[in-house]
Amino acid sequence: MKKPVAIILVVIVLLAAGVGGWLWYQSHQDKGLTLYGNVDIRTVNMSFRVGGRLASLNVDEGDAIKSGQTLGMLDKAPYENALLQAKAGVSVAQAQYDLMLAGYRDEEIAQAAAAVKQAQAAYDYAQNFYARQQGLWKSRTISANDLENARSSRDQAQATLKSAQDKLSQYHTGNRPQDIAQAKASLEQAQAQLAQAELDLHDTTLIAPSDGTLMTRAVEPGSMLSAGSTVLTLSLTRPVWVRAYIDEPYHGKVGFVSPTAEFTPKTVETPDLRTDLVYRLRIIVTDADDALRQGMPVTVKVNSGERHE
Repeated sequence: MKKPVAIILVVIVLLAAGVGGWLWYQSHQDKGLTLYGNVDIRTVNMSFRVGGRLASLNVDEGDAIKSGQTLGMLDKAPYENALLQAKAGVSVAQAQYDLMLAGYRDEEIAQAAAAVKQAQAAYDYAQNFYARQQGLWKSRTISANDLENARSSRDQAQATLKSAQDKLSQYHTGNRPQDIAQAKASLEQAQAQLAQAELDLHDTTLIAPSDGTLMTRAVEPGSMLSAGSTVLTLSLTRPVWVRAYIDEPYHGKVGFVSPTAEFTPKTVETPDLRTDLVYRLRIIVTDADDALRQGMPVTVKVNSGERHE
Protein backbone atom coordinates (compact mmCIF):
# COMPACT_ATOMS: atom_id res chain seq x y z
CA MET A 1 0.00 0.00 0.00
CA LYS A 2 2.93 2.33 0.49
CA LYS A 3 3.91 2.24 -3.17
CA PRO A 4 0.66 3.82 -4.57
CA VAL A 5 0.79 6.50 -1.89
CA ALA A 6 4.34 7.36 -2.90
CA ILE A 7 3.31 7.54 -6.52
CA ILE A 8 0.45 9.88 -5.67
CA LEU A 9 2.76 12.07 -3.64
CA VAL A 10 5.20 12.27 -6.55
CA VAL A 11 2.39 13.24 -8.93
CA ILE A 12 1.17 15.92 -6.53
CA VAL A 13 4.69 17.29 -6.19
CA LEU A 14 5.11 17.36 -9.94
CA LEU A 15 1.76 19.10 -10.43
CA ALA A 16 2.60 21.67 -7.76
CA ALA A 17 5.97 22.28 -9.35
CA GLY A 18 4.34 22.67 -12.77
CA VAL A 19 1.71 25.10 -11.50
CA GLY A 20 4.31 27.07 -9.60
CA GLY A 21 6.56 27.22 -12.63
CA TRP A 22 3.69 28.35 -14.81
CA LEU A 23 2.72 31.05 -12.30
CA TRP A 24 6.36 32.19 -12.10
CA TYR A 25 6.58 32.29 -15.90
CA GLN A 26 3.35 34.29 -16.22
CA SER A 27 4.48 36.75 -13.56
CA HIS A 28 7.61 37.46 -15.60
CA GLN A 29 5.83 37.85 -18.91
CA ASP A 30 4.91 41.24 -20.36
CA LYS A 31 1.13 41.39 -20.16
CA GLY A 32 1.11 44.31 -22.54
CA LEU A 33 -0.53 47.71 -22.16
CA THR A 34 -4.14 48.65 -22.83
CA LEU A 35 -4.80 52.24 -23.93
CA TYR A 36 -8.04 54.11 -24.62
CA GLY A 37 -8.46 56.76 -27.26
CA ASN A 38 -10.11 57.81 -30.51
CA VAL A 39 -9.42 57.59 -34.20
CA ASP A 40 -8.04 61.01 -35.18
CA ILE A 41 -10.20 63.31 -37.30
CA ARG A 42 -7.99 64.87 -40.00
CA THR A 43 -9.40 67.31 -42.54
CA VAL A 44 -8.13 69.53 -45.35
CA ASN A 45 -9.76 72.85 -46.25
CA MET A 46 -9.32 73.12 -50.01
CA SER A 47 -9.29 76.43 -51.90
CA PHE A 48 -8.11 77.99 -55.16
CA ARG A 49 -4.77 79.81 -55.02
CA VAL A 50 -6.24 82.48 -57.33
CA GLY A 51 -9.55 84.31 -57.23
CA GLY A 52 -12.36 84.43 -59.75
CA ARG A 53 -15.84 83.20 -60.60
CA LEU A 54 -16.53 79.56 -59.71
CA ALA A 55 -17.48 77.83 -62.97
CA SER A 56 -18.14 74.28 -61.75
CA LEU A 57 -17.93 71.81 -58.85
CA ASN A 58 -17.81 68.12 -59.72
CA VAL A 59 -18.38 66.59 -56.26
CA ASP A 60 -20.92 66.72 -53.45
CA GLU A 61 -20.92 66.06 -49.72
CA GLY A 62 -20.35 62.40 -48.87
CA ASP A 63 -18.55 61.56 -52.13
CA ALA A 64 -15.46 59.38 -52.00
CA ILE A 65 -12.50 61.39 -53.33
CA LYS A 66 -9.36 60.05 -54.98
CA SER A 67 -5.97 61.76 -54.96
CA GLY A 68 -5.46 63.81 -58.13
CA GLN A 69 -9.18 63.99 -58.89
CA THR A 70 -10.47 67.24 -60.45
CA LEU A 71 -12.94 68.75 -57.99
CA GLY A 72 -13.86 72.12 -59.53
CA MET A 73 -12.83 74.93 -61.85
CA LEU A 74 -12.82 78.72 -61.99
CA ASP A 75 -13.69 80.74 -65.09
CA LYS A 76 -10.49 80.47 -67.11
CA ALA A 77 -11.08 83.32 -69.59
CA PRO A 78 -9.34 86.12 -67.62
CA TYR A 79 -6.29 83.94 -67.00
CA GLU A 80 -6.14 82.75 -70.61
CA ASN A 81 -6.11 86.40 -71.75
CA ALA A 82 -3.38 87.22 -69.24
CA LEU A 83 -1.36 84.28 -70.60
CA LEU A 84 -1.66 85.56 -74.18
CA GLN A 85 -0.54 89.02 -73.07
CA ALA A 86 2.44 87.56 -71.20
CA LYS A 87 3.48 85.55 -74.27
CA ALA A 88 3.34 88.71 -76.40
CA GLY A 89 5.48 90.53 -73.83
CA VAL A 90 8.12 87.81 -74.07
CA SER A 91 8.14 88.06 -77.87
CA VAL A 92 8.70 91.83 -77.76
CA ALA A 93 11.45 91.58 -75.16
CA GLN A 94 13.14 88.74 -77.04
CA ALA A 95 13.17 90.76 -80.28
CA GLN A 96 14.66 93.79 -78.54
CA TYR A 97 17.34 91.66 -76.91
CA ASP A 98 18.23 90.02 -80.22
CA LEU A 99 18.60 93.46 -81.83
CA MET A 100 20.93 94.53 -79.07
CA LEU A 101 23.09 91.46 -79.56
CA ALA A 102 23.14 91.71 -83.36
CA GLY A 103 24.23 95.35 -83.42
CA TYR A 104 23.56 97.62 -86.44
CA ARG A 105 23.05 96.69 -90.08
CA ASP A 106 25.38 97.77 -92.87
CA GLU A 107 22.67 100.06 -94.25
CA GLU A 108 22.41 101.89 -90.94
CA ILE A 109 26.20 102.28 -90.74
CA ALA A 110 26.27 103.68 -94.31
CA GLN A 111 23.56 106.20 -93.44
CA ALA A 112 25.49 107.28 -90.35
CA ALA A 113 28.67 107.74 -92.42
CA ALA A 114 26.79 109.87 -94.94
CA ALA A 115 25.44 112.00 -92.10
CA VAL A 116 29.00 112.56 -90.87
CA LYS A 117 30.12 113.73 -94.32
CA GLN A 118 27.18 116.11 -94.54
CA ALA A 119 27.85 117.50 -91.07
CA GLN A 120 31.55 117.86 -91.90
CA ALA A 121 30.73 119.91 -95.02
CA ALA A 122 28.37 122.14 -93.05
CA TYR A 123 31.01 122.69 -90.39
CA ASP A 124 33.71 123.50 -92.95
CA TYR A 125 31.48 126.10 -94.58
CA ALA A 126 30.54 127.65 -91.22
CA GLN A 127 34.20 127.76 -90.16
CA ASN A 128 35.30 129.50 -93.38
CA PHE A 129 32.46 131.98 -93.15
CA TYR A 130 33.39 132.79 -89.57
CA ALA A 131 37.04 133.34 -90.59
CA ARG A 132 35.98 135.80 -93.30
CA GLN A 133 33.74 137.62 -90.84
CA GLN A 134 36.66 138.00 -88.47
CA GLY A 135 38.65 139.76 -91.21
CA LEU A 136 35.76 142.08 -91.96
CA TRP A 137 35.37 142.83 -88.27
CA LYS A 138 38.98 143.93 -88.01
CA SER A 139 38.38 146.45 -90.80
CA ARG A 140 35.16 147.47 -89.13
CA THR A 141 33.19 146.53 -92.24
CA ILE A 142 30.61 144.46 -90.27
CA SER A 143 29.01 144.88 -86.91
CA ALA A 144 29.72 142.92 -83.77
CA ASN A 145 26.33 141.15 -84.13
CA ASP A 146 27.31 139.83 -87.56
CA LEU A 147 30.52 138.39 -86.13
CA GLU A 148 28.64 136.79 -83.22
CA ASN A 149 26.07 135.22 -85.55
CA ALA A 150 28.88 133.72 -87.64
CA ARG A 151 30.49 132.30 -84.49
CA SER A 152 27.16 130.78 -83.32
CA SER A 153 26.59 129.12 -86.70
CA ARG A 154 30.10 127.68 -86.59
CA ASP A 155 29.60 126.28 -83.05
CA GLN A 156 26.25 124.76 -83.96
CA ALA A 157 27.73 123.06 -87.04
CA GLN A 158 30.59 121.75 -84.91
CA ALA A 159 28.14 120.24 -82.40
CA THR A 160 26.15 118.58 -85.18
CA LEU A 161 29.34 117.09 -86.60
CA LYS A 162 30.37 115.73 -83.19
CA SER A 163 26.96 114.09 -82.73
CA ALA A 164 27.14 112.47 -86.17
CA GLN A 165 30.65 111.18 -85.49
CA ASP A 166 29.63 109.69 -82.13
CA LYS A 167 26.67 107.93 -83.73
CA LEU A 168 28.86 106.45 -86.47
CA SER A 169 31.36 105.27 -83.86
CA GLN A 170 28.53 103.61 -81.90
CA TYR A 171 27.30 101.87 -85.05
CA HIS A 172 30.78 100.51 -85.68
CA THR A 173 31.34 99.23 -82.12
CA GLY A 174 27.78 97.99 -81.53
CA ASN A 175 25.57 98.50 -78.48
CA ARG A 176 27.01 99.23 -75.06
CA PRO A 177 27.19 96.33 -72.57
CA GLN A 178 24.87 98.23 -70.26
CA ASP A 179 22.20 98.47 -72.97
CA ILE A 180 22.51 94.75 -73.71
CA ALA A 181 22.25 93.92 -69.99
CA GLN A 182 19.14 96.07 -69.68
CA ALA A 183 17.52 94.34 -72.66
CA LYS A 184 18.36 90.94 -71.14
CA ALA A 185 16.84 91.95 -67.80
CA SER A 186 13.66 93.06 -69.57
CA LEU A 187 13.47 89.68 -71.30
CA GLU A 188 13.92 87.78 -68.03
CA GLN A 189 11.22 89.89 -66.40
CA ALA A 190 8.83 89.11 -69.27
CA GLN A 191 9.64 85.40 -68.97
CA ALA A 192 8.90 85.48 -65.23
CA GLN A 193 5.54 87.13 -65.91
CA LEU A 194 4.79 84.40 -68.44
CA ALA A 195 5.62 81.67 -65.91
CA GLN A 196 3.33 83.31 -63.34
CA ALA A 197 0.52 83.59 -65.91
CA GLU A 198 0.87 79.88 -66.71
CA LEU A 199 0.78 79.00 -62.99
CA ASP A 200 -2.29 81.17 -62.42
CA LEU A 201 -4.11 79.43 -65.26
CA HIS A 202 -3.16 76.02 -63.84
CA ASP A 203 -4.46 77.07 -60.42
CA THR A 204 -7.97 77.65 -61.80
CA THR A 205 -8.41 73.87 -61.46
CA LEU A 206 -8.91 72.43 -57.95
CA ILE A 207 -7.20 69.03 -57.51
CA ALA A 208 -7.69 66.63 -54.60
CA PRO A 209 -4.45 66.34 -52.58
CA SER A 210 -5.21 62.83 -51.26
CA ASP A 211 -7.91 60.20 -50.81
CA GLY A 212 -10.80 61.00 -48.51
CA THR A 213 -14.48 61.73 -48.08
CA LEU A 214 -15.99 65.11 -48.91
CA MET A 215 -17.45 66.59 -45.72
CA THR A 216 -18.45 70.14 -46.68
CA ARG A 217 -19.31 71.94 -49.93
CA ALA A 218 -19.10 75.58 -48.86
CA VAL A 219 -19.95 77.42 -52.12
CA GLU A 220 -21.86 76.91 -55.35
CA PRO A 221 -21.01 77.62 -59.03
CA GLY A 222 -21.36 81.26 -59.95
CA SER A 223 -19.91 82.52 -56.67
CA MET A 224 -17.11 85.07 -56.80
CA LEU A 225 -14.20 83.72 -54.77
CA SER A 226 -11.13 85.39 -53.36
CA ALA A 227 -7.81 83.57 -53.36
CA GLY A 228 -7.56 81.14 -50.45
CA SER A 229 -11.25 81.07 -49.50
CA THR A 230 -12.47 77.59 -48.49
CA VAL A 231 -14.45 75.80 -51.19
CA LEU A 232 -14.51 72.18 -49.99
CA THR A 233 -13.55 70.33 -46.81
CA LEU A 234 -12.03 66.87 -47.25
CA SER A 235 -11.85 64.25 -44.50
CA LEU A 236 -8.70 62.15 -44.96
CA THR A 237 -9.06 58.37 -44.77
CA ARG A 238 -5.41 57.30 -45.02
CA PRO A 239 -3.36 56.85 -42.97
CA VAL A 240 -5.56 56.13 -39.94
CA TRP A 241 -4.19 57.49 -36.65
CA VAL A 242 -5.34 56.61 -33.15
CA ARG A 243 -4.88 59.20 -30.41
CA ALA A 244 -4.38 57.64 -26.96
CA TYR A 245 -3.00 58.68 -23.56
CA ILE A 246 -0.53 57.12 -21.14
CA ASP A 247 0.67 58.15 -17.70
CA GLU A 248 4.32 58.16 -18.80
CA PRO A 249 6.23 57.41 -22.05
CA TYR A 250 7.34 53.85 -22.62
CA HIS A 251 10.21 52.63 -24.74
CA GLY A 252 9.08 51.68 -28.19
CA LYS A 253 8.32 52.99 -31.67
CA VAL A 254 5.27 55.19 -31.71
CA GLY A 255 4.25 57.84 -34.20
CA PHE A 256 4.20 60.74 -31.74
CA VAL A 257 4.47 61.48 -27.99
CA SER A 258 3.43 64.91 -26.73
CA PRO A 259 6.20 66.81 -24.90
CA THR A 260 3.77 68.28 -22.36
CA ALA A 261 1.53 66.71 -19.76
CA GLU A 262 -2.25 67.25 -19.73
CA PHE A 263 -5.39 65.96 -18.03
CA THR A 264 -7.17 63.12 -19.80
CA PRO A 265 -9.82 64.53 -22.17
CA LYS A 266 -13.43 63.74 -21.29
CA THR A 267 -13.90 61.90 -24.57
CA VAL A 268 -11.42 59.20 -23.50
CA GLU A 269 -13.12 56.55 -21.41
CA THR A 270 -10.70 55.15 -18.84
CA PRO A 271 -11.39 54.54 -15.16
CA ASP A 272 -7.83 54.94 -13.86
CA LEU A 273 -6.43 58.00 -15.61
CA ARG A 274 -9.37 60.42 -15.32
CA THR A 275 -7.63 62.85 -12.95
CA ASP A 276 -4.01 61.96 -13.71
CA LEU A 277 -1.61 63.84 -15.91
CA VAL A 278 -0.94 61.93 -19.12
CA TYR A 279 1.03 62.29 -22.34
CA ARG A 280 -0.75 62.20 -25.66
CA LEU A 281 0.66 59.85 -28.28
CA ARG A 282 -0.22 58.93 -31.86
CA ILE A 283 -0.42 55.38 -33.16
CA ILE A 284 -0.33 54.82 -36.92
CA VAL A 285 -2.61 51.95 -38.01
CA THR A 286 -0.85 50.10 -40.82
CA ASP A 287 -3.67 47.72 -41.82
CA ALA A 288 -6.68 50.04 -41.54
CA ASP A 289 -9.90 49.29 -43.41
CA ASP A 290 -13.24 51.03 -43.85
CA ALA A 291 -14.47 49.74 -40.48
CA LEU A 292 -12.37 52.38 -38.72
CA ARG A 293 -14.21 55.71 -38.82
CA GLN A 294 -12.83 59.06 -37.79
CA GLY A 295 -13.73 60.04 -34.26
CA MET A 296 -14.83 56.57 -33.07
CA PRO A 297 -13.53 55.42 -29.64
CA VAL A 298 -10.98 52.61 -29.77
CA THR A 299 -9.02 50.44 -27.36
CA VAL A 300 -5.32 49.95 -28.07
CA LYS A 301 -3.38 47.04 -26.66
CA VAL A 302 0.40 47.45 -26.77
CA ASN A 303 2.42 44.24 -26.63
CA SER A 304 6.18 44.68 -26.39
CA GLY A 305 8.34 41.68 -27.16
CA GLU A 306 10.90 41.17 -24.43
CA ARG A 307 10.81 43.06 -21.15
CA HIS A 308 14.08 44.80 -20.25
CA GLU A 309 14.58 45.25 -16.53
